[in-house]
Amino acid sequence: MNTEDLNHIALHVSDLDQSRKFYGELLGLEKIKRPDFDFPGEWYRLGKSQELHLIAGREDQVNSSTRGNHYALGVKSMDEAESYLAERGIPHTPRQVRPDGAFQIYCEDPDGYWVEFCQNSTD
Repeated sequence: MNTEDLNHIALHVSDLDQSRKFYGELLGLEKIKRPDFDFPGEWYRLGKSQELHLIAGREDQVNSSTRGNHYALGVKSMDEAESYLAERGIPHTPRQVRPDGAFQIYCEDPDGYWVEFCQNSTD
């Protein structure tokens, strides 16, 4: 089997309105059309062709950490990413540098999922 790309990330969320505010308003992700499923949710564009699918109704604990379950969004400028988060009052970890020279910071969404922002060392 040959895979082409990462199509989407699905997150099971406890409060869809809080997640809409975080991803849509605070992070500024573009809302996209979602099929008419029989359960509530919201879809957003991630980059050029990937998507974030929020699925409402989570009742269990989230198991996410910076060294465990998380996902990463690429950014062109870590300085801009840090300023953007700070201006919106979104706490984040201090900048780290991976062994390959890439910059990383992390923040938590309303459910406790860790979101990494990464600037590759070649950017």
